[in-house]
Amino acid sequence: MDNINVLIIEDTPVESDALVKVLTENNYNVVGVAANYNDALKLFYQNTVDIVIIDVFLDGKPDGITFAETINIVPNGLKPFVFLTSSKDRQIFERAKLTKPFSFLLKPFNELEILYALEMAVEKFYGQANVFHSEDQNTVVSNDSLFIKKNKVLKKVQVEDIVYIEVEDRYCNIITEVEKFVILISLTKIIQLLDATKFCQTHRNYIVNISKIEEIIVNDNLVILKGNHKVTLSDKYKDFVKNFRILR
Repeated sequence: MDNINVLIIEDTPVESDALVKVLTENNYNVVGVAANYNDALKLFYQNTVDIVIIDVFLDGKPDGITFAETINIVPNGLKPFVFLTSSKDRQIFERAKLTKPFSFLLKPFNELEILYALEMAVEKFYGQANVFHSEDQNTVVSNDSLFIKKNKVLKKVQVEDIVYIEVEDRYCNIITEVEKFVILISLTKIIQLLDATKFCQTHRNYIVNISKIEEIIVNDNLVILKGNHKVTLSDKYKDFVKNFRILR
């Protein structure tokens, strides 16, 4: 499980230091702090970024909005972002709103506001509303990652690292090659969110990463996965085996 990577775009050292402190104390990973538009773009493209916190005004100009406008039009460049500002200018707000920020905070901010804003940004960006405030879920699923709420903090798991998922009632055990962890999400929901070309169900309680399959032993109703993990293959889900090497 990885920390969420956050890029901070803020030209006031006191403000950026406060943001870094809040984020690091809550186990977020700050990949960089940029004080101007050019440095922001450089850091954005040089690093793996999950969320961006953007000050609307940089050196007295609304370059934070310009940055958001830029990543909005770059193919595959858009990431969830949160605006910070002390400005009460309505025209600036309207321009900022056009970039479709995932949260908009007025300075001075506090710790909980920042943490909640990051959660909301992830939920809205991936179109899975109110997940982190629900009693039935704690995970947002994107094409390449799972964003998991643990206490006050979001953590990230790469989807490609998942070997298989074991379902137990309202919980799913996520098994990777190096660790196991539990998320609160139903089988029906996680199947809807995962890419059907990369994951398949082998049993009512198991979903496997197709790329991790090493052997399928049909007569024993067994699927062998990377790391010598074994899951059950039930008759109901055997249609997918035609594309694999089969041991009878």
